[in-house]
Amino acid sequence: MKIGLLLCDHVADKFENISGDYPEMFSNWINRCDPEIELVFYDAVNGRFPLSLDDCAGFMTTGSRYSVYDDKPWIHQLKSFTISLREAGKPYAGICFGHQMLAEALGGKTLKSDYGWGISVRNIEIIEREPWMIPPKQSLNLQYMHQDQVVKLPEESVVLGRSRHCPVAAFRVGQTMLGIQAHPEFTADYSEALMRDRIHRIGEEMVLEGLEHVHDKTDEDFVAKWIIGFLSAEGV
Repeated sequence: MKIGLLLCDHVADKFENISGDYPEMFSNWINRCDPEIELVFYDAVNGRFPLSLDDCAGFMTTGSRYSVYDDKPWIHQLKSFTISLREAGKPYAGICFGHQMLAEALGGKTLKSDYGWGISVRNIEIIEREPWMIPPKQSLNLQYMHQDQVVKLPEESVVLGRSRHCPVAAFRVGQTMLGIQAHPEFTADYSEALMRDRIHRIGEEMVLEGLEHVHDKTDEDFVAKWIIGFLSAEGV
């Protein structure tokens, strides 16, 4: 199965030696669970998008340093592309920025959270079980790195998971579009490097607390299997 990965950012040069760029991170994460998945990369942040929705069986969207409400041509183009996916019933899974874009493009709203940053390993409580959540799990520990959050859902949305700091940690629109706020593709070392680099933006107290948990055990392999199931014909 071909899955198109829309790259909404690139890892800073000073961090590439940790886990590579986003294509390497996503490949290592997804293909660890299913080596048969072929990821096709589209450099969306530089204006490169699929020529056809039929190029891939489904699409995923990465995180980004940008906000979905930033006034940039490629972000407007991504919104239009997301709407096209919805209209065509094409399977989609958005990660962090992609999760927020799913809401923003389809009539919801994303804003900076009153909570502040969500960082390090945090727990997601699964509040709606779905058939593609195989193997099943009632909660997940995943890496987070975000300041924006979905504050209003589009029509036909269902909240699937929530965290203490993030009421909409995962949601589904219709039967074909999925959003996950966390970063299951992040390694602990990369997450730690970002926290240390952003300590003055995030706040020293929050970063120090986050560093205590950044190497906790995480459940990204469950999420990879769930996303593959969701994007496959059986999942939709």
